[in-house]
Parts: sequence; structure tokens; C-alpha cells
Amino acid sequence: MPVPEEVLKVVELTKKHNTWRKKCINLIASENVTSPLVDLVYLSDFMHRYAEGMPFKRFYQGTRYVDEVETYVMNLMGELYGAKYVDLRPISGTTANGAVFYALAPEGGKSCIVKLSGGGHVSHSKYGIMGALKITPHELPFDVETMNIDIDGAVKMIREVKPKFVVLGASLYLFPHPDKEIKEVCEEVGAVLVHDVAHVLGLIAGRVLPNPLERGADVLTSSTHKTFPGPQGGVIMTNSEKLYKKIKKVVFPVFVSNHHLHRLAATGITALEMKYFGEEYARQVVRNAKRLAERLYEYGFKVLGEKVGFTQTHQVAVDVTEYGGGAPVAETLEKANIILNKNMLPYDTPDKIKNPSGIRIGVQEMTRIGMKESEMDVIAEFIKKVLLDKKSPEEVKKEVVEFRKQYQKVHYTFDLKDLGLSEIVYLSE
Repeated sequence: MPVPEEVLKVVELTKKHNTWRKKCINLIASENVTSPLVDLVYLSDFMHRYAEGMPFKRFYQGTRYVDEVETYVMNLMGELYGAKYVDLRPISGTTANGAVFYALAPEGGKSCIVKLSGGGHVSHSKYGIMGALKITPHELPFDVETMNIDIDGAVKMIREVKPKFVVLGASLYLFPHPDKEIKEVCEEVGAVLVHDVAHVLGLIAGRVLPNPLERGADVLTSSTHKTFPGPQGGVIMTNSEKLYKKIKKVVFPVFVSNHHLHRLAATGITALEMKYFGEEYARQVVRNAKRLAERLYEYGFKVLGEKVGFTQTHQVAVDVTEYGGGAPVAETLEKANIILNKNMLPYDTPDKIKNPSGIRIGVQEMTRIGMKESEMDVIAEFIKKVLLDKKSPEEVKKEVVEFRKQYQKVHYTFDLKDLGLSEIVYLSE
């Protein structure tokens, strides 16, 4: 039969998206690109299959290789992060958080979290899965100058609140969170310390940030697709057998049935990329973020964290109030093919959620396609042209597209040709 127009519509939209994003400077801090080898193992028969339960203890037949892959990748992740127990079944970071929160407070209770305006993730808040589980979050004090948790204030609050657990980690995550200091007070009050490392998982693997498991965190939760450049998914890691037994019984059957099996091999390849290339990649990510922050600051932008070196991660936070706020700035830059997001800053009130003071910038994806410090200078200049020089975004877009042509290959990975494999061809216009 002739191909229906509806089919062509979906194909064309996919082509348009693929083509457009390869012409953009993507600075979304929660995204990355997978390598061709990751894509190759991702597109497998695993995507059609089901495997409820734990490896070798399934509720379905036909999982012999699923079990082997899952166990192998659990071991890889455990080796990479120094974790005895790894659960790859959560299909997102939020799912991982939900499983851990429910395991720790099945009847509800109190928690302490990083506040939303300080970068805390919505899943940690009363608006997200924590609120849905009837857990009451108390927001830890935040220090704007250091762009980090106010340790003294946090210790005082935890002693007063006596929560069942404390959650560190955030979506706006410029500096390592104080696991060691918070763990000490958690032990005083009998609280579990959870650290959501979704944004910095790849930087921990690359040893440019400390591993929270080595600094007192009881449980790590994470997604697998930000600075850790894998397929979209989630993971939970711990060295506590007691906690692991609680958590794994919640992951399935409460939060996950089948866990999207094509993620497993793809996550394994990404873990191996981090094992062999992670330090080089992570060091370059941090160098790039610092360079971009410095250049924007030199142009007169209000870059947060000035007194402490702007950033130690992949992220840069900029107050753009004088340019209309985060929403219009992000929209204007998108017209120039510069993609980033509006973001609340620590001093923003809840009514500013639709147009917060800030923008959040992440350099991990552009680093992955080969950009270094000199390219950060170019990106800073593009942003300056749009926001300070008031040049037409459409005109700057032409420069962005020309610039981006030079950066199409994924770095810090294994070459398919060395494996005797062919390159994947993507739909494009």
C-alpha cells in the first residue's frame, strides 16, 4: 500500500529535529549525547522484551542474556563507583528517588532537602514524588555566596527536625555538597543520607568530584544521561546490604514492572567509556565550564559563585534579571540556536517560577563533541552578541550554524571501525 501521510509526518518531524539539533549549541545541563557504539547496542531485540524481578529470579522466561547483561553492568557500575549493591531497574532518576524515599519512609514522615530555588530537584519537593508519598520536606538553608548548603544552618535544622532521611544533590549543582558534615549530624538523629548525583555522575566517575559514598552518603540515586553520557534511565547504589534489601523490594513491584531492557547494554558501554575516557572527559568539562563562566563575567554578566570560582562542575548559573529574566532570555537565545533553560536562583520566590531570575548553562554535551576552552570563548561571544549587543538572533544563528558544522563527532568513546562495525545512519533532512 502507499505510505500514509500520517507516517510521512512522523518521519519528517524526526528528520527535522535531528537536523536542527545538529545545528545548535546545546547547553541544557541535564542532557548529553550517546556515542554511536551506545546507540548500536541500544537498538537491539532487548527493547522488545520483559524481565520483571531480579536477574536469574524472573517472572518471565526468555531472559538468559538479559540476566547476564544486567549482572555484568551492575558489576561495572559497582566497580566504577565503589558500590557493593547496584540496582539498574529504575527507568529514571525520579523513579530511583521515589523507590528510595518510599523504602525509607513507607508511612510518610519528615525529610530535609535542598530547596528548589537553591537547585533542589522537583522530585525532592512537596510538588513532586516526595509530596505524593506524604513525606514532608524541610528546606535546608542555602548560602548564596558559596552557592552551596549552609552547613551550620543545615546541622541545626536536622537536629531540630530529626528527619527520617536527608537528600543532598540538586539540579543546579555548582559545587560538591557537604556529605561528610551532614552525615555526622544524620548519625546523631538516626537519619539516612541520600545523595542524588544525577547531574554529576559522570564527573564522579571522572574523579573531578568526590564520591559521596566515600564521604558518608548511605545511598546514591541518579539518572544515567547527564554528565554520565548514557541512555535515559536511572540507578541506585549503596554499600548497605540492609538498605539495599529494603530498596530492591520497592523498585519492583512498586515503581517498576519491566525496566526497559535495551538501556542495560547501552549503560554498560557508557560505564566502560567512563572507565577508559572518563577522567580526560570530566577534566575538560570542568575546564570548559570555568572558562565559559569567566568569559561571561568579563563581558559584564552576573555569573553566580564569583567568590568561589564560579563552578566546579559542568554548570554555570547567570542572573539575567536586567535582560528581562530567564524565560525571555532562554527564548531569545533559542532563536539563535543556543539552547539552555530558565532557572530559579536561591533568592527567587515561588511566584517567579514562570520567569525566574536566572539561566542555567551546562557544557557537557558540547565537550563531548570536541569543544574546548577556545570554543567556550566563541559561545560566550555569541551570547554577548544576542543579549548585550542586541544583534538579531536570526543573524547570530547563521554564525552558530556555521560554527557548529565543525563539531559533529562524539569524542571520549571507542571507534566502531576498530570493532569491525559500521556507523549508524540517522534520519536527517
